[in-house]
Amino acid sequence: MKKILVLLFSFVLIFSLAACTSSSSNGEETKPKDDKKDEQVTLRIAWWGSQPRHDYTLKIIEMYQEKNPNVKIEAEYAAWDDYWKKLAPQAAANELPDIVQMDLSYFSQYAQNNQIADLAPYLDKQINTKNIADNIINGGKLGDKLYGINAGVNVVGFHYDQELLKKAGVDSLDENWTWDDYKKIAGKAEKAGLFMDTGMKADVFFNYYLRTQGKSLYSKDGSTLGYTDDKLFEDFFNMRSDLIKEKAVPTPDFLAQLKGIEDDPVVTQKAIGIWQWSNQFVGLQQVANRPLVISGMPGPNSEKGLYLKPSMFWSVGNNSKHKEEAAKFVDFMINDIEANKLTLGDRGVPGSSTVKEALKPLLSPAQVQVFDYVDWAEENSSTFNGPDPVGAGEVIETLDSLAEQMAYGNLSVKDAAKQFRQQAESVLAQNKK
Repeated sequence: MKKILVLLFSFVLIFSLAACTSSSSNGEETKPKDDKKDEQVTLRIAWWGSQPRHDYTLKIIEMYQEKNPNVKIEAEYAAWDDYWKKLAPQAAANELPDIVQMDLSYFSQYAQNNQIADLAPYLDKQINTKNIADNIINGGKLGDKLYGINAGVNVVGFHYDQELLKKAGVDSLDENWTWDDYKKIAGKAEKAGLFMDTGMKADVFFNYYLRTQGKSLYSKDGSTLGYTDDKLFEDFFNMRSDLIKEKAVPTPDFLAQLKGIEDDPVVTQKAIGIWQWSNQFVGLQQVANRPLVISGMPGPNSEKGLYLKPSMFWSVGNNSKHKEEAAKFVDFMINDIEANKLTLGDRGVPGSSTVKEALKPLLSPAQVQVFDYVDWAEENSSTFNGPDPVGAGEVIETLDSLAEQMAYGNLSVKDAAKQFRQQAESVLAQNKK
């Protein structure tokens, strides 16, 4: 009997406690508080770019904060060179921003140093990828880990003023133009008192040239250069050096005086065109305030040289204490239609088919050119080589330095080819397994 009373008392006590936790004093049921949802979170985000990109990204941040009042986002942004100078010591100190705009040149380095997080666990949870093709998502993979979400697709090309081209005596650029055509037009531009272009980013366009020859800047395993014949280096950079000597393109001294895109010779109508990625076209035309045209790259074999490049990635700092919240903001950037209406392909043509369809009716003629050019390139390009290897940033800095010395005439192209091979392969050799 005593045991029965003890059991009965225990049952009543448990029931009473349960009732207290499930109901309020007035009999209404109370729900457990979702502390995580109400938790105040501060995220840091960093990106590089021009002023128009800074402006619209800040508006997107405001839009996200209005929808997520528990989240505050602190912005850190700069031009390209300053951005990486600031990011490197942050990474070394384990203080990267929660959300990082990441470029292919540094992607492998930050990933293999465990400085950016694997985002695979957040796919189709915090980050919706159902409307994005696998090959676009896979562009951010290294091995079986996903270190970045593709912000958009880019294709390199020549963006030019057709009226200035006509001033040089050429009506239009042929879709199948060649490097020989390019040099001839550059000569005509110089005689007309114009520059042909404003120079080429050494690694981007030398890599394109190598791809047209069936080679690449890096080997597949990233432990050596992807070409063995230095004549390829000499052919490409001799062409550039000759055009500088002939004053068909600006000297380094001239370019050093430019303060921003507003001073670019294309904007000031002193140069016919500029070599750059497709996502930069709209910003250039806005500043130039006149119609410009996109052309494909010179050949032969331009279809081998062209590729669909992940414009950049959104990565999450591995030191972030709020990776899920950071992943939610990445999802907002790639999937939210209203946010993408502000971006309109500046960071590359969106990967989401839903976003692309929603944007089409809103595109300006310049933006339509970008979307159309990327569509054309899908049919006239070759497979992407994948993210640059660890050490690529140092290799590119070396190539840029040598390109500048060649442009000033302080270093022969032949000697530069030897120095580049020696210095680049010394860096890349550290990737040998």
